[in-house]
Amino acid sequence: MAMALAENPCLDADFLEACKQGDPQAFRHLFETYKDLVYSFALRFSGDPSRAADITQDIFVKLYSRIQEFRGDSRFETWLYRVVSNACIDEQRRRKRFLPWLTSLDQTLLHPAFQERDAVREQAAETVRKAISKLKPVLRVPVLLRYMEDLSYEEIGEVLGIAAGTVASRLNRAHKLLGDKLQRDAR
Repeated sequence: MAMALAENPCLDADFLEACKQGDPQAFRHLFETYKDLVYSFALRFSGDPSRAADITQDIFVKLYSRIQEFRGDSRFETWLYRVVSNACIDEQRRRKRFLPWLTSLDQTLLHPAFQERDAVREQAAETVRKAISKLKPVLRVPVLLRYMEDLSYEEIGEVLGIAAGTVASRLNRAHKLLGDKLQRDAR
């Protein structure tokens, strides 16, 4: 599970200032603190471990040179989720220009705990992941932030720059589309 947005003690003003000043130790700590969160989200979005690793690397390269853009208007984690969400969507757009979008998720998405469960549960989880992967990014990102990263509607709204009511609306629309898709597939 992702780290709760408000629970990271290492990101005080002095630490962030050290990152902004180019302190390599501070940035290394930032990387170690957030690399799993960034990779996990990128993997859930893209469904491809290689692409998720590339996205993660690109994000931290950008962060190193652009950490000054963090103004402190929101929590750092909220800003980081926004950076990651935008990077995933941008990467998907780039790929669409060159390659058709692949919608099936790789087996490596499965957490080891899922692999130990029975085949029926495995198949159901894969079906849900495939259905989520087919949602448009405008609906997929809120679903991932809510159910994979356990963010509140308010936190998702902050990440995406939209109102909590809009988050609720997008999640409601995603739920309906997922329900319809899963019912059709069950027939």
